[in-house]
Amino acid sequence: MGVIPRQIEPVLMGALRRFPAVVITGPRRAGKTTLLRSVAPKARYVLLEDPDVQDRVRSDPRAFLESLRPPVIFDEVQHTPELLNYIRTVIDTHPRRMGQWLFTGSQEAPLMQGITESMAGRAAVLQLLPFSSAETAKAGLLTGGFPEVVLHPRGRTLWYASYLQTYLERDVRAIANVRDLAVFRRFLSLVASRHGQALNRVDLAAPLGISVPTISEWLRILEITGQIILVPPYFENFGKRLVKSPKLYWGDAGLACHLLGIETQAELERSPFLGPIFEGFLAGEILKSQVNRGQRKELYWFRDQQGLEVDFLVPRGQARFWAVEAKASKTVQSSMAGPLVRLSQAAGARAARRVVVHRTTRMQVETKAIAPGVEAWTVEQFVAVINGKKA
Repeated sequence: MGVIPRQIEPVLMGALRRFPAVVITGPRRAGKTTLLRSVAPKARYVLLEDPDVQDRVRSDPRAFLESLRPPVIFDEVQHTPELLNYIRTVIDTHPRRMGQWLFTGSQEAPLMQGITESMAGRAAVLQLLPFSSAETAKAGLLTGGFPEVVLHPRGRTLWYASYLQTYLERDVRAIANVRDLAVFRRFLSLVASRHGQALNRVDLAAPLGISVPTISEWLRILEITGQIILVPPYFENFGKRLVKSPKLYWGDAGLACHLLGIETQAELERSPFLGPIFEGFLAGEILKSQVNRGQRKELYWFRDQQGLEVDFLVPRGQARFWAVEAKASKTVQSSMAGPLVRLSQAAGARAARRVVVHRTTRMQVETKAIAPGVEAWTVEQFVAVINGKKA
């Protein structure tokens, strides 16, 4: 099977024409290296995760750079952040040479600190997430979007187990001094069991017997390595008292299923986590549609202290937003529109569109109104629209 095109490619190609350097961040194994090597096939490739390469960089960084002829792809640059200062000097010497230095990094926050300090104004920073369902129909609730699982779904269980082990041994230890990786592994499963819930750090700390500050630090690790999504509450109260906690999702639906012990479609259909997994999948699709167009991530949820809750609010410009309810059901009922109707009464014209998104049946389902001002869309229809196609 050939390389599946990534939606971010036009944005990346534009960045290569306008910036001397381009940085691609994102979760480990999301396809960053494959993307860069496909758009820059003649570029020299350097894996900075290689201990021998790291020794060469640290012993004589200038000589190391002089041995390379741009364009160069530096893979996993977070392992040698000191290299950025020397590359900045080279860029400043030849400021008109665009698209010469290409970087990937799995740890977003530490990498961003180095880029901010060393490459400000010289590097375009993009984020690549695993496949969206707009890029390939094989990305789904059970499979997730990681390229290797999408291309080889029968090996998903072994792949996810290996991925978690690699993640624990490399990324986690590189960021923080986690003394007991076995407890951290239990923490990952516990986070998966809170998939789709408002974040409660005390609730996570108690079963593990660790402190709330430790939970906060571990959540920070998951977030900066692109493993979880924290959806903040909407900031405008519409005259109501709001819940202030973010909502917690595992970033990849397939990895969430693995951590929850869901191995087959039949198990998923019976699982009490089907609804939250579908909801998290939809959150991921919204964020992927934004970052693949080079936009900042903007996604919120709404809940007031009277119990009104709406899954997602997606800003659409001019202080307006789309209100979205995610329903794993394949049968659409008018009662599903209730929260959207109640929110629109408070939000007025700012709720520009109100949509219930549901799973697809085998029969072709058309977009339809299920309540005044509320539409029901299949997940395929919704993904098409948020990626720029007309409804």
